[in-house]
Amino acid sequence: MKIFVSGATGFIGIQLVKRLVSEGHEVHALYRSESKADLIRLPDVKLFKGDILDKASLDRALEECEQAYHTAAFAGVWSRDQALVFRLNVDGALNVIEAAGRQGVRRVVLTSTAGILGPSEQIAVHESSPAPGSFFTDYEASKFQLEQELLGRNDTDPEVVIVNPTRVYGPGYLSESNSVTKMIKQYMEGRWRFIPGKGKSSGNYVYVEDVVTGHLLAMLRGKPGERYVLGGENISYNQFFEHIREASGLRNRLFKIPLWIMLSVAGVMKSFARISGRPPLIVPELVRKFNHNWIVSSEKAMRDLGYRAIDARKGIQLTVQWIKNSQS
Repeated sequence: MKIFVSGATGFIGIQLVKRLVSEGHEVHALYRSESKADLIRLPDVKLFKGDILDKASLDRALEECEQAYHTAAFAGVWSRDQALVFRLNVDGALNVIEAAGRQGVRRVVLTSTAGILGPSEQIAVHESSPAPGSFFTDYEASKFQLEQELLGRNDTDPEVVIVNPTRVYGPGYLSESNSVTKMIKQYMEGRWRFIPGKGKSSGNYVYVEDVVTGHLLAMLRGKPGERYVLGGENISYNQFFEHIREASGLRNRLFKIPLWIMLSVAGVMKSFARISGRPPLIVPELVRKFNHNWIVSSEKAMRDLGYRAIDARKGIQLTVQWIKNSQS
């Protein structure tokens, strides 16, 4: 089968392309950067240079495909051009869906984010949780806007199924969307030295191969117009770093940084970014997220799709081993 993948040179996209090829499919991969395209120059991968804002390139890449995965997005923590985030994450996604319809593609699986569900209190958030009143980042706000246009969509030309990964990590390209793995690597190198606040805030961490499997299950079993959270295990920052220490055998000292200090540093970085144009390592909006719990449930995906994910200890062990092997 011929299958289209946007964002094919991104963290999730690369792993998805490799999985589809291993299962005997021909992948039509959309790319912008020649150097990144080298990461997916594989047998049965047909490369199409283009952009999700360029409808003509989408038509070319989607021609003769039966299925499509839209994983492309602006996922950075900051952009000097705020409108660009919405053009890429909303208009670009709608362009993919419209082009898929023109080319006779039967079904599109669209990658969103569990971040749009908002922070949790004592109870895990899920697909039916009330929408938060506001969002911490433009990335989340843009993905929410997109979902509002697609959820409950009855149009079957093409069918659209949404998946919402949580904090994805694991072996693969160390892009901005693979920031968790970059953090693990930096800890192992002695370059990551802090824990946000007291380290008790919890989040949901999911291994990249489980996310890829979740995409395939959504294509196979997902209900059009529905969304499915693809998560792993809910753990605190303290637990997360303890798993890294256990897997790596390293006991690097970590400092628990009060959030007000982190906010101040992030504010300076953001101000400098406005002047220099260079993306900051962290922004105040992201720091504020650290002060909340992000406990998420994947029960719907487990029940309806047959989705399963490994626990954080096992996933971090596999990731640490991959980092060690890649450095040897």
